[in-house]
Amino acid sequence: MPLLWDKTIDSYLDRNERRKCWKDIFCKMKPLRFDDIETRNYRKTTDKLAPIRSVFDGFVERCLECYSVGENCTIDEMLEGFRGRCSFRQYIPSKPNKYGIKIQALVDSKTYYTSNMEVYVGTQPDGPFKCDNSPSSIVKRLISPISKTGRNITMDNWYTSIPLAIDLLENHKLTIVGTIRKNKREIPKCFLDTKKREVNSTIFGYEKNIILLSYVPRKNKNVMLISTMHEKGLIDDSTVGKKPEVILYYNSTKSGVDVVDEKKEEYSVARVSCRWSLTVFFSLMNIAGINSQIIYYENTNKVIPRRLFLKELGKELTKNHMTRRLQIPTLSFTLRQNILKLTGYKSNEETTSDVVTSRTKCFFCPSRKNRFTKVK
Repeated sequence: MPLLWDKTIDSYLDRNERRKCWKDIFCKMKPLRFDDIETRNYRKTTDKLAPIRSVFDGFVERCLECYSVGENCTIDEMLEGFRGRCSFRQYIPSKPNKYGIKIQALVDSKTYYTSNMEVYVGTQPDGPFKCDNSPSSIVKRLISPISKTGRNITMDNWYTSIPLAIDLLENHKLTIVGTIRKNKREIPKCFLDTKKREVNSTIFGYEKNIILLSYVPRKNKNVMLISTMHEKGLIDDSTVGKKPEVILYYNSTKSGVDVVDEKKEEYSVARVSCRWSLTVFFSLMNIAGINSQIIYYENTNKVIPRRLFLKELGKELTKNHMTRRLQIPTLSFTLRQNILKLTGYKSNEETTSDVVTSRTKCFFCPSRKNRFTKVK
């Protein structure tokens, strides 16, 4: 059952009880492993992600099988906070955690379903897992499940480039909308000069199947975007600042990964750990909770608060285990009653009479009094 983060734990526990609570959590996580430790050193010679490779790949495979994303997707990076020892730990000052493990993700822009992911581990050793880590190569690997489906991909300026946009359109039948950095050699100089331009003005540039625009939101500041989805550079006069339709479309579809990060932090199973594999596993657990609720809504059309959904999900996942424990004859009375309450099952003892023929020790009286009773 997922351990939901309780933000009030420090408010009702004193220091000693709080220390004991966290100690119990750490002791329970200590034996948690995701691979065979005897073969780990051999697998790490060709794969830096060896301690959790099988779990991560299996999770991504099931995410792709269980749901088909919509017409608009977002590609961006997640940063799972981690300050321990890790050879591929990243520093991104714009993220809330700043230090952590970077995960590239493909997310549905409307439902926020995480479809495909890839952990950035730097340069891999020679072997089957070695690959190119350039932005264009990462994008092509992430969009491979939806290649030639006519969908649109929204990206930020780290991924976007004009050669990539043309390649995705011609070879993968996918359009893109994204910001682009100003140091690209394909951008004309007139798009970069903002000294003589008015505020809220827009310049459009057209080439075959691609639009380049430069918008000035304030003086001496411009924003560059490209689009292979839009055919004409239209401006919406009803908006504040007379923004182009390309920018409005980008703003409406760019926040897929950011919303997933917000949902993960709202109800998180993450705990402080010095093992980076646990950090990745906690991220998968948080994403699994979000994806499962999306699939449940699409199948039933029922809206359930996320907290209640995660609570019921935990009960259903542990129901078989709890029913198996009921078969243990030496199970304590309190634990048996709690399991019966959670599962909704009726005990065999409830169907029998309250009066038994043999005398047994009283459950409520102290053991030193050694009292016997026929009432159960």
